[in-house]
Amino acid sequence: MRKIIIIGLLISGAIFSGIIMGGLGSIYYDLPQIRSLESFEPSAVTRIYSQDEQLLAELFIEKRDPVKLRAIPKHLINALIATEDRNFYHHCGLDPKGIIRALIKDLIAMKFIQGASTITQQLSKTLFLTPRKSLVRKLKEAFLALQLERRYTKHEILELYLNQVYFGSGAYGVESAARIFFDRPVGKISLAQCALIAGMPKSPSRYSPLNQYETAVWRRNVVLKQMLLTQKITEKEYQTASHEPLHLRTKTRSINRFKAPYFIAHIRRQLDEQFGYEMLYKGGLRVYTTLSYQLQQAAQVSVKKRIHQLEKRMLASGIKDPAPQCGLVALNVAG
Repeated sequence: MRKIIIIGLLISGAIFSGIIMGGLGSIYYDLPQIRSLESFEPSAVTRIYSQDEQLLAELFIEKRDPVKLRAIPKHLINALIATEDRNFYHHCGLDPKGIIRALIKDLIAMKFIQGASTITQQLSKTLFLTPRKSLVRKLKEAFLALQLERRYTKHEILELYLNQVYFGSGAYGVESAARIFFDRPVGKISLAQCALIAGMPKSPSRYSPLNQYETAVWRRNVVLKQMLLTQKITEKEYQTASHEPLHLRTKTRSINRFKAPYFIAHIRRQLDEQFGYEMLYKGGLRVYTTLSYQLQQAAQVSVKKRIHQLEKRMLASGIKDPAPQCGLVALNVAG
């Protein structure tokens, strides 16, 4: 009888192990191929300039300006690691202590309330997976993280992460985030601004300074505190940065507003015919046109003034609801 029980247990254990291994195997073989990253080129913003080097338009699907890791401030890298993944340089893609800690909290709550994602896992999710929380997705995320760590250096993983992650308000990557929030390149932002950007991936909408100013300040100071605790900044730097105003850009440009819109529509058609949609909206082109923005502004002021005068004359003549339109042609007769 005892032998039968032991044999039964062994068979049950073998079946259970087979099911587990089979499930893990199916998940593994269903993973995206990370070899595609070797030829991966992130989409970038195409910018159209006037003859006098004024930015007329930005064309993009995702507002992204890829930069090399060496162009990103050390304070921003340190802030990200201190907040998101303190053991980044010491693990192989997974943080066992973090996984156990998160698992205990999830079991107590009987739902997913805390992730244990390393920076590498977050990159795996961003590049290959959906954000929906599930056990299968977390397992795929873990497998992919291990593959990324085996194939790429920590330097390369950080560079990919900082150029790919969404920071809110249409900004993908740290360069776009710095320009959208502070109107300056990422290489020229302050310690306090680095901390604000580093704190945003956890919840881009909640911590956006454009939407929730006070919450963004609180989150920035949490990041600064983490930097202090990990000895990446001094007490003096912490005190100064935690009391610094956000210095947000004073003027927010709409992503759909172009200067000289009719001219830009003409240029877009030409570019689309010559380079195609993918290159136009993802290729990061720099296009320099013949338009003089200084003369364009003068022309717009003149037209606006004359249209207003024409409306007055039309009303005086008894025309109801006049809607005059105007075109202007400028010739250089001296040329």
